[in-house]
Amino acid sequence: MKKNKFAILALAMSAFAIGMTEFISVGLLPLIKDAFNTTISLAGLTVSLYAVGVTIGAPLLTPLTNKMKRKHLLIGIMLIFIIANALAAFATTLSMLLAMRVLSALMHGVFMSIATAIASDLVTPDKRSSAIAMMFTGLTVATITGVPLGTWIGQQFGWETSFITIALIGFISLIVNVFTVPKDLNEYEQVSILEQLTVFKNKALMMIYLITALGYGGTFVVYTYLTTMLTDVLNYSDDAVVVLLVIYGVMVAIGNTLGGKLTNNQPIKVLIGIFLVQALVLLLVGITVTHHVLGTLIILLMGLFAFMNVPGLQLVVVLFAERRNKATTNFASSLNIASFNIGITLGSVIGGFVLNHFGITMTPYFGFGMVIIASVMIYIVHKNETATELKTS
Repeated sequence: MKKNKFAILALAMSAFAIGMTEFISVGLLPLIKDAFNTTISLAGLTVSLYAVGVTIGAPLLTPLTNKMKRKHLLIGIMLIFIIANALAAFATTLSMLLAMRVLSALMHGVFMSIATAIASDLVTPDKRSSAIAMMFTGLTVATITGVPLGTWIGQQFGWETSFITIALIGFISLIVNVFTVPKDLNEYEQVSILEQLTVFKNKALMMIYLITALGYGGTFVVYTYLTTMLTDVLNYSDDAVVVLLVIYGVMVAIGNTLGGKLTNNQPIKVLIGIFLVQALVLLLVGITVTHHVLGTLIILLMGLFAFMNVPGLQLVVVLFAERRNKATTNFASSLNIASFNIGITLGSVIGGFVLNHFGITMTPYFGFGMVIIASVMIYIVHKNETATELKTS
């Protein structure tokens, strides 16, 4: 069991490398723009195409790789991820860099779905959500420390060095995964791609995917433009904003871990409460955003609930898929990874629309609306599950 904990930490280390590469381009955009003598909007494709790659990569590649042993697949994913980032560092054209970014993104999507399934299998049933949370913590820590560190490395030694650093971290995590992830993982029954696609007939799962996009995306209506809110509304300096974003990231990490512990048992029921409190906090952000001290404290509290729903949502997807057909679990999990990214995109687009038409102080209210809808939907799922249990008892 102790070795299994090391295996989950190894998965978290891989998730750290993957999280770092996901967001690194944001900090490197000016350097990439100058290096390839292009526009900032074209350089920005290194960010947007990555998001597209994650969204389509998970559901597209997971069913195609389902017949591979899970440890072999994990190692293969990390090898391609390392090569993609190493080649990105030596890209001589923007097109080559974009191609390597997309390749990394495709591996990101498959990794998160397979790592979720492996992490939940390495522990007893009452610890599954905590295991998923620990694995996802790698992504969270990457946003807190990895991205600022990678940006600093790029500024000091060239943008290429940032990608080499990511490749090295990926290589170290690969070695640790080789030695700690058990060879005798529970392998799901191998089925055809057509049978895996029956996930789309599972109405409960389809509902969860929509809940994921709305509930997770609601916070991103505000978070996408959080820096602007801190500087333009709360009048913080650039240096103060950096400190506040780090504190916000720490709150996210705490919330993610807490969410895992809370949703180990009765995840659907607990998620109702998590979403309701998340919605309330977003409402309070809107009410207090013009009050310097109180507004700042509520924004940091928003960070606590930003990722708290993630482990529970991912566990519910695994449980629902296993109940219908265990062989579809990886594919079902991959669709939820896509839903998280759809939520990020949806939240940022809605936030941009609100920013342009109503002003930045209105973004929390729209985020509140999205999360309230998710709360109602998860309550409906809970009632349906309760009714099903009564019928079968």
